[in-house]
Amino acid sequence: MTLAAFVRLRGLPCGQPAHPSRATWQHGCVTAATHSTLFPQVPDSADAVLEGLDPEQRAVATALHGPVCVLAGAGTGKTRAITHRIAYGVRAGILQPSSVLAVTFTNRAAGEMRGRLRQLGAVGVQARTFHSAALRQLQYFWPKAVGGSLPRLVDRKVQLVADAAAACRIRLDRGELRDVTAEIEWSKVTQTVPADYLAAAAKAGREAPRDPAEIAQLYAAYEELKHERSVIDFEDVLLLTVAVLQDRQDVAEQVRAQYQHFVVDEYQDVSPLQQRLLELWLGDRENLCVVGDASQTIYSFTGATPDHLLDFRIRHPGATVVKLVRDYRSTPQVVRLANGLLAQARGRAADHRLELVSQRAAGSDPVFTEYTDEPAEAEGAARRIRELIDSGVPAGEIAVLFRTNSQSEIYEQALADAGVPYQLRGAERFFDRPEVRKAITALRAAARFGGNDALLDDAPDLPSQVRAVLSGEGWTPQPPAGSGAVRERWESLAALVHLAQDFTAARSGATLADLVVELDERAGAQHAPTVQGVTLASLHSAKGLEWDVVFLVGVAEGMMPITYAKTDEQIEEERRLLYVGVTRARERLHLSWALARSPGGRPNRRPSRFLDGLRPGSNTPAGRAGTAGAGSVERGTYTRTPAAAEAAPRRRQRTPARCRICGRTLTDGGEMKLMRCEDCPSDMDEGLYERLRDWRAGQAQRSGQPAFCVFTDKTLIAIAEAVPDDEQELARIPGVGMRKLRRYGDDVLALCAGRDPAEGQDQD
Repeated sequence: MTLAAFVRLRGLPCGQPAHPSRATWQHGCVTAATHSTLFPQVPDSADAVLEGLDPEQRAVATALHGPVCVLAGAGTGKTRAITHRIAYGVRAGILQPSSVLAVTFTNRAAGEMRGRLRQLGAVGVQARTFHSAALRQLQYFWPKAVGGSLPRLVDRKVQLVADAAAACRIRLDRGELRDVTAEIEWSKVTQTVPADYLAAAAKAGREAPRDPAEIAQLYAAYEELKHERSVIDFEDVLLLTVAVLQDRQDVAEQVRAQYQHFVVDEYQDVSPLQQRLLELWLGDRENLCVVGDASQTIYSFTGATPDHLLDFRIRHPGATVVKLVRDYRSTPQVVRLANGLLAQARGRAADHRLELVSQRAAGSDPVFTEYTDEPAEAEGAARRIRELIDSGVPAGEIAVLFRTNSQSEIYEQALADAGVPYQLRGAERFFDRPEVRKAITALRAAARFGGNDALLDDAPDLPSQVRAVLSGEGWTPQPPAGSGAVRERWESLAALVHLAQDFTAARSGATLADLVVELDERAGAQHAPTVQGVTLASLHSAKGLEWDVVFLVGVAEGMMPITYAKTDEQIEEERRLLYVGVTRARERLHLSWALARSPGGRPNRRPSRFLDGLRPGSNTPAGRAGTAGAGSVERGTYTRTPAAAEAAPRRRQRTPARCRICGRTLTDGGEMKLMRCEDCPSDMDEGLYERLRDWRAGQAQRSGQPAFCVFTDKTLIAIAEAVPDDEQELARIPGVGMRKLRRYGDDVLALCAGRDPAEGQDQD
């Protein structure tokens, strides 16, 4: 599609006065951020940049001319290899920093790359996402190519889709709204217009969330609505940049004159639209380095395809190809399981799989655990995590990974009940948190007026100055008890304290003003320091991350692979998704599944087929070569000393949870706490509920922990509905448990009986 046609289709403004927002387009206002809290010293020469690289990484770093394809397995140091390649070229005078564009897929990865390049002495290299690079070019060239200012970029596409559905008189629930939005995004990244959607979806084997004709209608209405409101969406940024470069040869030549060398990370995830943009950036040149792993292709539902990676040598016959298989991340036991998963894979990506070779010392075998139901699985994971933290493993080095975001809630509750701090991956970004913004403002003020601040009189160095300033924002030497909002705020401030300590260790004599500059740079790149708390994340959002200990939960048929994965290609992508999850673990790996969804449910689930031949006691699929791990299968039991095992309460037999009003079997965690359907009428004693809330607030304040760690709102509602008369009735309410019954039972029963609990009572 030509630029003129694109503009006419959307009714974008033209002929208005040009208002370029920046003097140059190739360099933005986002500055580099450090890669890690280690702040390594800058190498003193080009040769020094190559020190510490293994032979394959060195081959990547010194291959500076012509097309280069790096096939890099999980944990093999691909980012290290490509950043050292760029830095070596810059330090040797072969590459001009401003002529290099490194492209990746997330702001976090781009920020990490900029930080590493800065520490290697390659200042001035642009490292951006596809969208960020395209948006900067579009903002600069739009006045020249079209006229006027670039139309506003919409923040929430879902709302526009909802408005389009209303215009078409099509009702969409929340899930359908999200799915239709994803389908529109797929259409745009595959360069499919509304009129061609039916044919394109059928050819691609898409399982549309609604009737395909309705999707096409909604897609057309969505585009028309953008036309009326003169706005563009995220995908339009790429489409419009492609249109400008195709239509305006002068603009394309200016971009190509600026950027001479391209590096693309995670190349297995590029969409057809991103590939087209890359081709337009390149022109007829071949100074391109791509890095990827077909076995980590997990975003095909968004239009990503590994074909561009797998076909690279066909398009570039003279390409240098380097394979990275030395795994520096995971123990041999974890790598063996990962290799075993891929050994059973099928399809084109499987034909190009890389067999990893661990470079680490031997560790513990993966642990496979079977549970009776999902609540038991969550409780078991939380208990083990509690034991790990008590043994000295930092909470920030533990992750719980699941297939769908809907699985998160039950693990949030289980970790809260176990007193384990956690953070949700994909939640509010670190530098957007109110306490972080306020803390940086306080540090900036102290840096400016510190000489007149009595608070800093007894703080001789940077770390003590930061502690002094942040103590006024709520930081304390010891963390608050429990988890929740209070603990999360403390963890945010503690992350800044730790950052200051590492910054000082790397830069002797650094001042508070230097730290503020560092924080501003990190905020601009959204490169956050580590926050201590167990990470809860979906497998998709865990890509690119790693932890010492990983719990892969819900590894059962119907969830892994997911039920709607029907075709061979979809099944294989699910296998790759599990492979990504396994390779996130450095030292310890726990895999678990539940035989039933809810307590007392039929135990008709089985472990994922992907574990056949890999978990002890299972058979390798016929005709397949598996790589069985040593491991062990546990059945929801825990290793305890004899005394601890004798003292541990026996798990009561679970029976199906049924609504006490309509009798329906309950499966939702919140409904199981209430013992009724969410829609069934409540007979709650409102006065008792308010008294319980007031009492809970007092308990939380005295213990210094969040209110929900005492009892959640749902548990208080359940108590106010049941109004128990004795401990036996109170214990039957989900969310109470023996520990809380012993600690709070007398108070709660007193409130239920209309009496005031003993003042300040809070016995353990």
